[in-house]
Amino acid sequence: MSLTGLVGRAVAAIGAGAILLRRWDGKTPEQARGSAPKIPDAKEQSVPTLKMPTAKGWEGDHTPVAASGLKVNAFARGLDHPRQIYTLPNGDVLVAESCGLKGDIKSPFDFAQYATMKRARAVGESANRITLLRDADGDGVAEIREDFLTGLSQPYGMALVGSTLYVGNTDGVVAFPYEEGQTKITAKGRQISHYETGGHWTRNLIVSADQTKLYVAVGSLGNIDENGMAKEEGRAAIHEIDLATETTRIFAGGLRNPVGMAWGPDRETLWTVVNERDGLGDETPPDYLTSVQDGGFYGWPFCYWDRIVDDRVKQDSALVARAITPDFALGGHTASLGLCWVPEGVLPGMGTGMAIGQHGSWNRSVLSGYKLAFVPFADGKPAGPLQDVLTGFLSPDEKHAYGRPVGVAVAPDNALLMADDVGDVIWRVSPA
Repeated sequence: MSLTGLVGRAVAAIGAGAILLRRWDGKTPEQARGSAPKIPDAKEQSVPTLKMPTAKGWEGDHTPVAASGLKVNAFARGLDHPRQIYTLPNGDVLVAESCGLKGDIKSPFDFAQYATMKRARAVGESANRITLLRDADGDGVAEIREDFLTGLSQPYGMALVGSTLYVGNTDGVVAFPYEEGQTKITAKGRQISHYETGGHWTRNLIVSADQTKLYVAVGSLGNIDENGMAKEEGRAAIHEIDLATETTRIFAGGLRNPVGMAWGPDRETLWTVVNERDGLGDETPPDYLTSVQDGGFYGWPFCYWDRIVDDRVKQDSALVARAITPDFALGGHTASLGLCWVPEGVLPGMGTGMAIGQHGSWNRSVLSGYKLAFVPFADGKPAGPLQDVLTGFLSPDEKHAYGRPVGVAVAPDNALLMADDVGDVIWRVSPA
């Protein structure tokens, strides 16, 4: 067995011991959720927690567990680390297949983290591809699959504006010509923006309702300020690109790793899910869902939630003073990545709200996330509590992950689609 494999097994054994201890002493921290979460005091970890289930995948007819009144089926199987989903006007479904890459190993902890991520299939070889799926006969299963775009660079976000398809590569947004119904793009793309690589690598996209602006989510390089703030310039932010002039500006900042983006019910308010910082405890601070204000600053790295200062960071009191408190806490380290608005009727009995793909934790003693969740809305705001849509992604002993939720999208037939990058499946949720 390789050294990486041995380290991965050692980390897994330590994690299993933590689970056993937790069950023995009966202490399970309350999750920090909702609009007024109970966030434990920060406890800086001298040795960061590394605990993650080993990737296993789905066997036979094993599927996730759907909530009451819903059913789930595989819309497509056999993909290569599917991350994000985008539906085209003609009903075709695009899937970005990409993966995190091995970063620089500068310390024993870096190597242990890499071994943990590799064991969980969170890093590896990136397919660098967008696949097109088509359910031509309307039976809820895609029978046509084509390599739509290849040779990309860790693609994630996709957005169509007229006859131009925009793709969020890790190093910038690329524009491709598109004709409705085509199953493959061979034309060379034109890069319209550039972003530094490394660290949080996903570049999600969403277009404004009037089709004139493109928003790009760019995560931080580091956990806090360990690389120096000069290296974080233009990161931990949502960028706005004017599609007429292709000029760009920072729309909002202080968002450590914003990934999923969606428009609210008014089609004017942008919402995002953000992965918060590590090393302060299982529930400190929580990941969150928030509306995004033009020019807003949301705290990272200086503070979190309601201007709680992170003492590990050299402070900027002016930025702390203007930090906006997020709308809804999702629990600590849930790795909430996917986000889409869910209209009435898509999830019967749940109403309208936001569907959230929670990829799941890797750095806390008690696992969190590993589910497709739903936050109901009322009067344009989260009305809680968080509800489960799909569960069953972990083995009963929490040692293995059958799948990990990522991107979500509403299909043309009003089913809810979710990418699973460990199971290599696109799951389809519909009324039972």
